[in-house]
Amino acid sequence: MTVQGGESVKYTKFLVPVTGKKADDDIVRTACVLARRSKGKVYVVHVIQVSRTLPLDAEVEPETQSGENVLANADKIADMMDCQVETEILQAREIGPAIVDEAVERGVDMIIMGLEYKKRFGEFDMGDTVPYVLRNAPCPVLLWRGPMGEVEK
Repeated sequence: MTVQGGESVKYTKFLVPVTGKKADDDIVRTACVLARRSKGKVYVVHVIQVSRTLPLDAEVEPETQSGENVLANADKIADMMDCQVETEILQAREIGPAIVDEAVERGVDMIIMGLEYKKRFGEFDMGDTVPYVLRNAPCPVLLWRGPMGEVEK
């Protein structure tokens, strides 16, 4: 990838947090395209937010099953693009810190996140996770925002 000034930057490790929303397909495809260019690796994670009333390692079966389905979909998209991905379910109290910690632990070069177009009080709203990751990520963050016509409530 060439950046401003003409110098080439090589990104080889990508972290892709998926949530089960429409943007997941687009961010997995984007990560696969970028990884193929650099012969890189794609790590796809789904974070289950565990209530503070439960132990962090509590079995949360419905959420785990949902997470497995989300990761299976990401795996299917990657297979269609002839791209191998490593998938994992994480359990954490807060999603943003879990994504940042995973990025640090894996030494990724870029986080690729999806963001649905969502309004709150009449204004575009990014929620809590995306701003946290943007403020604290140890690497560049690529955001994929869904089209304005597809407002999520």
